[in-house]
Amino acid sequence: MEIRELRAFVAVVEAGAMSKAARQLHVSQPALSQTITALERRLGVQLLVRTSTGVQATEAGTTLLGEARAVLARHDQAVAAMARHTKTGGGVLRVGVPLELPPELLPAALARLAEACPDTRVQARHLSSVAQVAALRADELDVGLVRERPAGPDLDAQLVVAENVGVLLAADLAEKLGSPVRLESLAGLEWFAFARAGSPAWYDELAATLRSHGLDVGPEVPEEQRLIVELKIPAVSAGGAYAFAPPEWPYPMPDTVRWLPLAGNPIVRRTWAVWPATSHRRDVAEFVAALEDVSPRSP
Repeated sequence: MEIRELRAFVAVVEAGAMSKAARQLHVSQPALSQTITALERRLGVQLLVRTSTGVQATEAGTTLLGEARAVLARHDQAVAAMARHTKTGGGVLRVGVPLELPPELLPAALARLAEACPDTRVQARHLSSVAQVAALRADELDVGLVRERPAGPDLDAQLVVAENVGVLLAADLAEKLGSPVRLESLAGLEWFAFARAGSPAWYDELAATLRSHGLDVGPEVPEEQRLIVELKIPAVSAGGAYAFAPPEWPYPMPDTVRWLPLAGNPIVRRTWAVWPATSHRRDVAEFVAALEDVSPRSP
């Protein structure tokens, strides 16, 4: 069990409804429901009885509620005790952000950070994974969200998001292939790719998966060509190309394009929070902890 799961469970029981608890936790209701379901599956017991008027704890849920409250109280006590030995920061938290984060992740984490460290002001920069790691090592960022875990002892990292990536296709092609889409059925289509230079390890992992399913990855995108995610829509709408996207793609989707899951979930996109190993800033710790608590983890 994870702290975020226990916190979510307690919030649902105390709120008496998924929707109310989701608002309190600053997460979407489907993501919260998924967290509770995963917790029930892991424990092998039903924790909640869901009705049209709300939720109630089962006998097993009532037992877990008492234990969870005790664990969370001890956890919060430990965090508060350690806060006396850390720095709150210089008032500005410089955060590196990649494209296509789950829509509820940053707002929820920033809301939690504002509660814990009201004097911290956040400055966010959209940067590739490689650029973020370089900025962290140059003391130009305090924490980054990257698509590949950096090597070396100078940076600490924590996995905060794992998403089963799906595919964007033209609507008529999506109807023909059906759902879920087998990766090998995309043969003959062009992959709307991104420049390898921005995230080499993630690109290589994705390209290897495509090749293992008989797909041609095509020529490498020029290093200087910046990925513009909005261009995925016109690229695939004509039917000659496909693009990958997470389940909760935070961009408008026209009727000419469909998002479909991939059979067997062969592609998992992971996002790590990364920060200098020598950092003792409390706001960094609070921000990373908030990301862990609110992050949707599909796999």
